[in-house]
Amino acid sequence: MQKSWWQEAAVYQIYPRSFQDSNNDGIGDLQGIISRLDYIKNLGVDVIWLCPVYQSPNYDNGYDISDYQDIMADFGTMADFEELLKQAHQKGLKIIMDLVVNHTSFKHRWFVESRKSKDNEYRDYYIWREGKNDQPPNLQQSVFEGSAWQYDEDTEMYYLHLYTKEQPDLNWENEKVRNEVYKMMEWWLDKGIDGFRMDVINQISKDFEKMDKAIINDPHMYEIISNGPRVHEFLQEMHDRVLAKYDTMTVGETADVSVEDALLYAGFDRRELKMIFQFEHMSLDKGPNLTYQRPKLADLKVVFERWQTGLNGKAWNALYWDNHDRPRAVSKYGDDSTPFYLEKSAKMLALFMFWMQGTPYIYQGEEIGMTNAYYQSMTQYRDVDALNKYEVFKQNYDEETIIAYFGKRSRDNARMPIPWDNSRFGGFSIVQPWLAPSQKYTNITVENALKDPNSVYYFYRDLLRLRKEYEVLIYGDYQQLLKEHLQVYAYRRTLNEQQVIVICNYSKDEVEIDLEFIQGTLLISNYEDDLKQILRSYEAKAYLAGKQTSLFYLLKFLNNHKIRLYRGDNYVGMFSSWNWWLYWCCIKIFNGINYN
Repeated sequence: MQKSWWQEAAVYQIYPRSFQDSNNDGIGDLQGIISRLDYIKNLGVDVIWLCPVYQSPNYDNGYDISDYQDIMADFGTMADFEELLKQAHQKGLKIIMDLVVNHTSFKHRWFVESRKSKDNEYRDYYIWREGKNDQPPNLQQSVFEGSAWQYDEDTEMYYLHLYTKEQPDLNWENEKVRNEVYKMMEWWLDKGIDGFRMDVINQISKDFEKMDKAIINDPHMYEIISNGPRVHEFLQEMHDRVLAKYDTMTVGETADVSVEDALLYAGFDRRELKMIFQFEHMSLDKGPNLTYQRPKLADLKVVFERWQTGLNGKAWNALYWDNHDRPRAVSKYGDDSTPFYLEKSAKMLALFMFWMQGTPYIYQGEEIGMTNAYYQSMTQYRDVDALNKYEVFKQNYDEETIIAYFGKRSRDNARMPIPWDNSRFGGFSIVQPWLAPSQKYTNITVENALKDPNSVYYFYRDLLRLRKEYEVLIYGDYQQLLKEHLQVYAYRRTLNEQQVIVICNYSKDEVEIDLEFIQGTLLISNYEDDLKQILRSYEAKAYLAGKQTSLFYLLKFLNNHKIRLYRGDNYVGMFSSWNWWLYWCCIKIFNGINYN
């Protein structure tokens, strides 16, 4: 298996608008991020994924870019960005940028020119079509509701927008467009960034034969708009023209992909991307008529088994629960009904996911257990997707049902400002933030997390530290255990002589399991004691097993964790230093020592 820095790294995603306000306007900014770099570094991550900070009119919170080579005034200046890049690199942190090139803002210079006339030199930078019988070219719908075609009165044609009408889709069939994109990417890479997260990148090639057959409320919408006929040709061209020249991390956002698709986008033998985000596990919560259901463990097992085994040795997984487009994981897959269940389930989900094979992606606030917003009124929402869907939903559903739906599904659940402390506006700003804070737990703050040695934050930090210490947790093969168990998720990671067993109780019920391999060294747990085969509410733990229980790895574990040593009930001392004399002593007394 190939070994690369981006496989061994852990990524921290920042949504700048909600991270830290430095100039007291209620909006997070680049100087705010700079002020928190030590916090990010101390968590144990290696890479910052920065959501869009480019110039934008902000119809879709920065994913509608009007100038790819300038910074949005809300966030600061290019000098601020350059300072962020410099300071991050000095602290050993890499930065990857959000690359949004399926579409631009309607205020981008290219589109302003494109809509001036049918013979404008930029006309073919975008996708224009004649209507049919005073109607759009076809019934293709936007991801954000309504037709994907917007009529332009000046030129009496329609342009395509798979998202908001303020986000016209670029025409990747036009070589000039591709050249502009590649030139822009090189400009950022030459500035010193370390790679790209590529927004909806598998939608850059359009299949108009499929679009022409689309219907309203088509359940196969993402299948229609994704994985078009020339997408791999375009990405290979991007790789050869740009990415091959740099040592980059690239991850593509790819809706509606299979394992087989992933091997084309990110296979080790391909010239495209380093890894992709797949969404199979994210779509298991949908019920009928706007209802929500907690994803079933049986379904999650099937999904992760497929991706872990299907990519093993051939491609690389991107591991994530949270991001800026999804509700909070602890509210979706975990249990935020009480502080106790919140803490235990947040830790359980972390171990569940981040010790599988792949690169961990942690979204801001996830590491302190942030929950959904639980807003009680649509007036509190800012997300264009939610606001557009509301106008559609209210024709068929009552207000209570709609509010409950967005309480579980809205993107704003992930976009609330980070609560740094217990002050009025959570230390994010000294004025009212652009988006209201959580309505549920006001005590979830970074300050409180850092004071509590048993917090979710320190559990995340330990997970990331141990992942670096044991190569098996990065490159080891994956084998799912207890496949038929409806409450317990367990898997084995194996690399040569190294072996780690991960066990997670996905339920609040106490569960008894019979696993003979629960013998080795306990590496981590979200409970202070170990009842072996008894798993308590949302209990999660991992063992260094098999031949890994050799003296060397035992001593390494003891050293790293400042273990207290006992003979019977008598305290022997603290194991806290590496020296051969102590190794010899441990050999002599090994059989009589217990550790905790």
